[in-house]
Amino acid sequence: MRQVDDPDERIAIPAPSACAGCETPLIEVPVSVVRRRQVFDLAEPPPPQVIEYAADVKCCPGCGKTAIGSFPAGVESAAQYGPDITTKVADAVLGHYIPVHRSTLLVMELCGMKVSTGFAASSRGRAARLLEDGFLPAVRALLARAPVVHADETFARARAKTVFLHVASTAHLTLMHTGDRSAAAIDAGDVLPHLSGVLVRDGYAGYTHLDHVLHAWCGAHLLRDLRGIYEADPEGQLWARAMADTLLEANRLASAARDAGREELTGDELRTIHRLYTGALARSRQDNRSKNTELARHARTLAKRFEEHRDVILRFTTDLAVPFTNNQAERDIRPAKVQQRSSGGCWRTLQGLADFAIIQSYLSTATKWGISRYDALKCLFTTGAWIPHALTPDTAAA
Repeated sequence: MRQVDDPDERIAIPAPSACAGCETPLIEVPVSVVRRRQVFDLAEPPPPQVIEYAADVKCCPGCGKTAIGSFPAGVESAAQYGPDITTKVADAVLGHYIPVHRSTLLVMELCGMKVSTGFAASSRGRAARLLEDGFLPAVRALLARAPVVHADETFARARAKTVFLHVASTAHLTLMHTGDRSAAAIDAGDVLPHLSGVLVRDGYAGYTHLDHVLHAWCGAHLLRDLRGIYEADPEGQLWARAMADTLLEANRLASAARDAGREELTGDELRTIHRLYTGALARSRQDNRSKNTELARHARTLAKRFEEHRDVILRFTTDLAVPFTNNQAERDIRPAKVQQRSSGGCWRTLQGLADFAIIQSYLSTATKWGISRYDALKCLFTTGAWIPHALTPDTAAA
């Protein structure tokens, strides 16, 4: 926080009339310097502003038909809330995941205007309906032609049932939908079946039917799996440590190449990575030969995955546009957990969860483009939904 040159109010504080040490009078002594301190605060919220629109009604003397003045767009009821208070309530409920009743109390305390819980509760459905026709199709079309798309899913509770929330996203786009965990539900988002680039995901087998795209597995998930095996038996599962070190070294090389502006790794770098990878696999066979423990069985299963899916696991080394982890999708889907915790652990209806997915897609995408949640919601409730028209802000500006 920095001081400003033109404060709204300046309160002068005179020096003492006499010296506190020797009691010499100071009234006639000129001021040598002024020390300034500024306090930034808010004024008391003003009372609600009520605007009345009075439409004249006239009766035609010729045919008797009634002529009525046209009310502005959005003015539809005898008494209603305006766009500013609507946006503030929606921002509390939808943008910050505050429960409905608490959001009305917060708005009352901060803005000095009381709104009903019914009005706050209806904001989610109203916002979702405004996004269905324009925003959702536009983002689906953009994601379908993105060179790299992240996908993930997480469970949620709605009407005492387990439902899954799916996400497809990039650094500048987010799209969520609900369903179970089947391949059909994954496809229901109408994005992944149309991809032509790379799909970054975890190792869940539900994505294997998408055979028209190149797959890339999340390195963070693989590192966690390797860590679990290694920490269970550090002396007997050295291969897991070796494989983890291989992935980390490969990521270091790929990151350094990107930072240097290179488009690919050198042949020597790729050969080094594959040599270390092959060595770790060889050590896995040595570490688990003739072992029949449960840990050994898990280790062999994990090692088999690394052996059979080498290209998928190392995709980030052959295509530097592919990141090492699927953190993008995991960050984008995390608000579902925040909302679930603040809502008592579940959604009351499946429609409520579906509406949350639509609105979070909108707010997440807008935030990625540098638009605040409040501004995005105000645009939605006034002029209409903000819609991205390019894969990134840079390409949109160009």
